[in-house]
Amino acid sequence: MIEALKQWTERVLGRGDAAISVPVLDGALKSNRLIEDAEVVAELEAPEDLVSDGSALFVADGARVLRFDGTAAPTVAHTFERTLSALACLPGGGLAIALAGREVRVVGGPHDGRRFDAADGKQLNAINALTAIANGRLLASDGSQAHPPERWKYDVMELGRSGRLIEFNLADGSARERAAGLAYAFGVGAVADDAAWVCESWRHRVVQVGGAQAGRVAQTGGASSGRAVVDGLPGYPSRIAPAAGGGWWLTCFTLRTQLVEFVLREPAFRKRMLKEIDPRYWIAPALTSGNTYLEPMQGAHLKTMGVVKPWAPPRSYGLVIRLDAQGLIRYSLHSRFDGKHHGIVAAVERDGWLYLLAKGPRRLLRLSIAAAQASLAAS
Repeated sequence: MIEALKQWTERVLGRGDAAISVPVLDGALKSNRLIEDAEVVAELEAPEDLVSDGSALFVADGARVLRFDGTAAPTVAHTFERTLSALACLPGGGLAIALAGREVRVVGGPHDGRRFDAADGKQLNAINALTAIANGRLLASDGSQAHPPERWKYDVMELGRSGRLIEFNLADGSARERAAGLAYAFGVGAVADDAAWVCESWRHRVVQVGGAQAGRVAQTGGASSGRAVVDGLPGYPSRIAPAAGGGWWLTCFTLRTQLVEFVLREPAFRKRMLKEIDPRYWIAPALTSGNTYLEPMQGAHLKTMGVVKPWAPPRSYGLVIRLDAQGLIRYSLHSRFDGKHHGIVAAVERDGWLYLLAKGPRRLLRLSIAAAQASLAAS
């Protein structure tokens, strides 16, 4: 009752979840061109995830796992019968691989052949991120119970709140649900005290699950509760990866806009749009833009004298945020609206380089972290 009254009050006053305002890119989030100017390592076919075992990079590309180890061209490490949706390197060797979001399979290492397809009696549906933790366990974000990974746009436009955090035990084959009711779980990182940080894309935040100060994230009146360690993000967070020296690299696959926020709060228009319009042309977040005149945002608010405004309202964007161990934003890397390296869904730090997976243009990128920090300090 209290939750329903709160939601009604927010809708009347236009605040809280009913607000259409979005955070500005200023301070540590000030816009730059560091991702746009990054080196292109490889052109890919259908990239989904990126991980490293410390010596080589592994990319989930369609139904293949590609290995990059410094040679001129990648090698195909594994091939599967379905497209891949997530990867993780395991401490004892081998890879954990999510197939089409519905199965997690271990290849190589002491747990070779282990498979999971359910947790607490519910089938896996949209596994989009994996990370290994201590004692032979594996954490996974299951984005939605309603839609598979490739239909994430349907989930955001339907105000999905069915994401889960799942823990797999590689030794005995058990699986349990550690959190539910998440607004699209996309990305998970392990922290101390048996705690995990989980990205809630549609709530624009990172939430801590477990640990002495967090409490359980549970479903309450259709919304998730728990301690938010990063809140009010300007974009939709996706995967999170450890940074050297402590802290995290948090990717955001695009920015929020007032137009999308407005549409999300207009159920009649939104439902009709979902029913009648091709999903490629919805007023919705996107991984790439500027490819067709049928896109919903056109005209002088995007271009002047034929030149795309770098500060135009972004339909797609590239953003990576450097967090410290407490979740405070230190700095950020950008590919602005007038760039092409949009839809950053994974980041991995290795040997002083930051490798990025840009799903929009289907590219593997890299940039020097030291050079990026020097450029930001000089600006």
